Amino acid sequence: MEELQAYLPQELIDFILVTLFALLIGLSQRKLSLRREGETTLFSTDRTFTFIGILGYILYTLDPVSMQLFMGDGAILGVLLALNYYAKQTQFHVFGVTTIIIALITYCIASIVATQPSWFYLTVVVTVLLLTELKHTFTEIAQRIKSDEMITLAKFLAISGIILPMVPNESIIPGINLTPYTIWLATVVVSGISYLSYLLKRYVFRESGIIVSGVIGGMYSSTATTAILARQCKRAKPQEVPEYVAAMLFALSMMYLRFLILVFIFSRAVFLLLYPYLLILAVVSAVIAGFIHMKYRHNEEYERIEEEEDESNPLEFKVALIFAVLLVVFTVLTHYTVLYAGTEGLNLLSFLAGFSDTTPFILNLL
Repeated sequence: MEELQAYLPQELIDFILVTLFALLIGLSQRKLSLRREGETTLFSTDRTFTFIGILGYILYTLDPVSMQLFMGDGAILGVLLALNYYAKQTQFHVFGVTTIIIALITYCIASIVATQPSWFYLTVVVTVLLLTELKHTFTEIAQRIKSDEMITLAKFLAISGIILPMVPNESIIPGINLTPYTIWLATVVVSGISYLSYLLKRYVFRESGIIVSGVIGGMYSSTATTAILARQCKRAKPQEVPEYVAAMLFALSMMYLRFLILVFIFSRAVFLLLYPYLLILAVVSAVIAGFIHMKYRHNEEYERIEEEEDESNPLEFKVALIFAVLLVVFTVLTHYTVLYAGTEGLNLLSFLAGFSDTTPFILNLL
């Protein structure tokens, strides 16, 4: 942009950008309107959106200080859009207001380009284009969302954005480096990784095969994924059993990568010492799983693993509370084990922790 300013006036550059952005928005909106409503209720063509953007730029340029012309014409445009909406509603029973909102955004592009940095107005245009084109994708996702999914999302936002900043960061047990903030931070991080992988598995890779189910499931709980695969394996055909074994090993490989991410978040020093070993374990598990998959693969199509009732959302609030309790328990046990039993006692405790959820114990060590 700076190179262009050396050869072209800034006003000309702004005019070209406004015209181009308005045209792109008009083309995307025309495509959507034709697919949804047809020519009879089409608000405008791509040229109309382009002219709206140009008009906004002209009126803003003529009076950039008080902006009376710009705001006055914006009010007139709003009245015309309201009349168009009234006509569609009464004659064709079309109630959508997306086109009207996009037209108003197009009118405002001129002032945004003239006053805001390039990253801002590019973000606005890209967001409008994406939201316009992804309408049907959002509709399909909404149809697959379970009734309690929004409640789960609200829980995650509450524990990460509301509760976490309010939790005190002061030690609760003398001599032990444990604060309510660190407890809840660990809970939020683990729950966030679990929730993201759960969403990927349920909504992005919903129609996936056995292998993908093992990979995605291992991101949030390799133990739960292995248990589900083992139960599914009982009803599988004999030639499909190696595929389930490969999926379990892929889940194990993802567990090592998940721990690597947690270590990186909480302790960079430990990450630099530990990452070669965890990567080796992850790669070895993945290579063995890939070998089994390639060796025993057959031409039949594997059926997708059906969602079981016990494959619940990993972000249930009781799960978060259980994790927090486990973190406190392992913190206290680790402190007194090191204090009275030394390194040998810690090794024994780590061995015993392997029979339960190892994540709280590892985070406590970090």
